[in-house]
Amino acid sequence: MVLSLMSVIWFASSSVRRSMSFIPYNREVDRFMRNLPGFAYFDEKRKSWYFIDMKIHLPNSAFIGNIEAFFRGFDPLNPGTLEITANKKWISLHPLVLSMIAILGLGVRDESVFCEKLEATSKHYLERMGLFKFLGIESGMNITLHEPAGRFIPLRQIRNTGELVGVLTEIIPLLHLSPKHAEPIQYVFSEMVRNVLEHAQSKQGAVLSAQYHARSNMIRIGIADIGVGIKKTISQSYLVHSDLEAIRLALMPGITGTTAREGGTERNAGAGLFFTKSIAAVNRTHFVLYSGDALYKLLKYKKDQAFQLHADPFDDRHTVKEGLPRWQGTVVGIDISLDATNEFDQLLESLREVYSAAVRARKKARRKVEPRFV
Repeated sequence: MVLSLMSVIWFASSSVRRSMSFIPYNREVDRFMRNLPGFAYFDEKRKSWYFIDMKIHLPNSAFIGNIEAFFRGFDPLNPGTLEITANKKWISLHPLVLSMIAILGLGVRDESVFCEKLEATSKHYLERMGLFKFLGIESGMNITLHEPAGRFIPLRQIRNTGELVGVLTEIIPLLHLSPKHAEPIQYVFSEMVRNVLEHAQSKQGAVLSAQYHARSNMIRIGIADIGVGIKKTISQSYLVHSDLEAIRLALMPGITGTTAREGGTERNAGAGLFFTKSIAAVNRTHFVLYSGDALYKLLKYKKDQAFQLHADPFDDRHTVKEGLPRWQGTVVGIDISLDATNEFDQLLESLREVYSAAVRARKKARRKVEPRFV
């Protein structure tokens, strides 16, 4: 009986490409479905069970400045299936949106990803960034591929140090900066992704994508994972009561889930997210961090507004949201203006010093654990 019920359920969930898949009612089905909380709901009026798919809608515009609307529209109720709909006329998305969708696609089976036929004139951007490849579905598009170096980094899955090194080499030409200035930014993102690999406990690792916009001389970067989330990581060393409280701590320098020791340890200084936010702040651009049901977004500083780095992210110009659809993991997005300013140069120089110090600390730490033979 269980086998036949599963056959009915599989047929309903895989063949009906709607947000609510219908299953005829009978006592056996009813008894079985009530043991699947959160997976389906029962319509008393129609006396029928309906599957609830995880849904995500691609709007005409989703960038960090207006990202809350996109997050609110995300429906994570059933992580076993993913249904994607899109604006009919135009789709313009920040790389963090692509990274989110891609990592969600990796978390479900190929046959459980449903995407409506895209009609927007800008749909080729999704193909070029490799979204459909990640989702395991055919796009039906035939486009001429050009060398992405210096313009964008298509979606990349990072599961180990080797894949991380490969992505970091692609960031250098994308930044359009001298090696002296590119190295510290490379270091910051290395720390962010390394944190996923070491602490997020995500089987899929992280997904990263980025794009350079020549007109504004700006690079946009998005990283997403579906690991344990910031709250669980920070809770290893600190008492936190909410996702927002954990996010606040994670953005402070010297705070890390690895240890409660002030300043972290030689191997983990707990500064990656702080420095990332600082780059956006001194650039007068956006930064966003989303984990669990909470969001922190750095707001732009005005050009004539005095700027100062703060250890507490709540002292910066910012907005926070709670009660959002729960994201199982962490999402980070940042915009970086590459226009040279004295403040930016000073910050990069500070990051370069931290980068050099971190390299020396790691080398020292490795020497401590290397066996000595007499």
